[in-house]
Amino acid sequence: MPIGIIESLDHEARGITRLEGKTVFVDSALPGETVEYASFRRKPSYELAHLVSVLRPSTARVEPRCPHFGVCGGCAMQHMEPSAQVAAKQRVLEDSLWHIGRVRPDSILPPIHGEPWGYRHRARLAVRKLAQKGGVLIGFHEWRSSYIADIQSCAILPPHVSALLMPLRDLIASLSIAERVPQLDFAVGERCTALLLRILEPLKAKDEQLLRDFADRHNVVFYLQPKGPDTAYRFYPLPGPRLSYTLPEFDLELDFRPTDFTQVNHAVNRVLMRRALRLLDPRPVERIADMFCGLGNFTLPIARSGASVVGIEGSETLVKRGRESALSNGLAEFVEFGLANLFECSEASLAALGHFDKMLIDPPREGALELVRAIGPDGPRRIVYVSCNPATLARDAAVLVTSKGYRFVAAGAVNMFPHTSHVESIAVFERV
Repeated sequence: MPIGIIESLDHEARGITRLEGKTVFVDSALPGETVEYASFRRKPSYELAHLVSVLRPSTARVEPRCPHFGVCGGCAMQHMEPSAQVAAKQRVLEDSLWHIGRVRPDSILPPIHGEPWGYRHRARLAVRKLAQKGGVLIGFHEWRSSYIADIQSCAILPPHVSALLMPLRDLIASLSIAERVPQLDFAVGERCTALLLRILEPLKAKDEQLLRDFADRHNVVFYLQPKGPDTAYRFYPLPGPRLSYTLPEFDLELDFRPTDFTQVNHAVNRVLMRRALRLLDPRPVERIADMFCGLGNFTLPIARSGASVVGIEGSETLVKRGRESALSNGLAEFVEFGLANLFECSEASLAALGHFDKMLIDPPREGALELVRAIGPDGPRRIVYVSCNPATLARDAAVLVTSKGYRFVAAGAVNMFPHTSHVESIAVFERV
């Protein structure tokens, strides 16, 4: 079997080595290691390989905490010391900016990171009844597989949620529609923990009572989703505690539903919020845009500065909830929420929103290409870009720098998802 020295990690946390001019991606190998590997897929310019043995380990290699690591696909980096994970993600960000966008920031921001365990306050878990075994599996999918990992606990979930995995198996197995429950979402809020069951058939009266008893026993709130995300509704208890998260530094509490997008890592989100606001530096006399604003995660903190804020979002439901949050937090006079498809943005449609002194952009993985292309000569003098995909950030940064006359001031990694290969980041641009 071939032996290689690992040079770096790619964006999926695979080790990179070379063999006769070809790039070889080795699962679970770490930079600096000498490893033996076996290729399982060969292409003309690259190979994919499994790690066979580590001949010379990295000082960053550690024993994974979770007994399911290597089978469960929920994590990819538990074998790497947490601070080394952060450094690797920073390198992925910098490499993406240069190799994809041919841009480099003037300075690198210190990476944002937090507690590496028990951080995941939202997740979607697959559910499957095993007819031949008479039981139910609940968990993430196995690594590169459609099978569900047989996990009894999960170290990245909050401990009280991890402790519910086995009781939930028993609960769903006892339902008359156990074979028609394909997924379970959970969301941990400030005041309650919500469990959302996707059900493909209506519950019977006995099933409903089982859910009520479970909710009372484990102090959770059940939501049911019979069809698409818009059909999700609160089942029990009614009435009950609010599902919300707080931003104490800005004296804010935002309600959300289990199907809404919210940041999974509450502690890191608060640090990210603080940095974004410091970089944006909103002033009371300014008019600021928050693009892809969602529920108002950035919109409302910006409004706390006294600036006039316009939050733009493509979902009518989220726009409505953003307005409700602004009202409940006493910020309605500072905030305007608007509905627009920013993936089909043009210079004319952006100009129709009026002049903005500054702009915050927080797009999904697809990035904000049409939006940055639409920025005209009277565009904002400062842009803070929060990204969940280094590749699309690099692409959009290239447009801002080479076509729109912005200086790439700074960028840094955000470890929102410890032990995974997911890289979030924040960048700031200013007009030259």
